[in-house]
Amino acid sequence: MARITPDLLLKAYAIGVFPMAEARDDPRLHWIEPEARGVLPLDGFHVPRRLARTIRSNQFEVKVDHDFAAVIRACAEATTGRPSTWINQPIEALYTALHAMGHAHSVETWRDGRLVGGLYGVALGAAFFGESMFSRERDASKVALVHLVERLRAGGFRLLDTQFVTHHLAQFGTIEVPRAEYRRLLSDAVSRQAAIHPDRPPKLPDFLGVARAK
Repeated sequence: MARITPDLLLKAYAIGVFPMAEARDDPRLHWIEPEARGVLPLDGFHVPRRLARTIRSNQFEVKVDHDFAAVIRACAEATTGRPSTWINQPIEALYTALHAMGHAHSVETWRDGRLVGGLYGVALGAAFFGESMFSRERDASKVALVHLVERLRAGGFRLLDTQFVTHHLAQFGTIEVPRAEYRRLLSDAVSRQAAIHPDRPPKLPDFLGVARAK
C-alpha cells in the first residue's frame, strides 16, 4: 500500500473509505469499505432514560479537543474484554495530524481532573465519521456521545457515520444502510458546510428534551 498521508485520508473519507489495522502491533493499514454502513440519524437519536438521569446529575465534566492525543491513546489501549485493537501507531499519527489540521475532534468526559471516557472522529463538510470510543467509568463514553450529537446538530451536520452497527450503538438509534444509500448520504453531506465549536457547549435542555421524548 502506498504511504497514507492526511490529505489522502481525507480524500478516502470523501468517497466512503477508511483505514484500519489488523492489530495494535501490526504496522500495516488496510482500506475498508463495508457493504452496509452504520449511520446514527441525528434526527432520530435516542437517549435511554437511565443515561438521561446520568446527564442531569452532572457527574462528568465534558470537554472538546482538550486532549485529543490522550483520547486516541486510550482508545488504543487493551482492556479485559478487548485484548487488542485496530488502532496502531500509524493510525495514531495520521489522526493526530488531522486534529492539528482541524479535521479530527475529540469529545471527552472528565471527573476530578481525570480523563475517564471519550471518543474521537473526523469532520469533513457536514459529515462526521466516528472512529472509536473508550470508557473507564460507567456511562463515560455514552455521555460523550450525547454531547457529540448535540454539537453536530447545533453545528449543521447532516451525517454521523459509525462505520458499523454494534449493540452499544444500536440503543441510540444507529441503523445499517446499504453502500449505495450511504454514498448518496455522504455525497450530500460532504458538499455542505458545518462546524464544531469547542468553546460553545450545547444547551442542557436539549439533552433533557431528547430524553423526555423517548
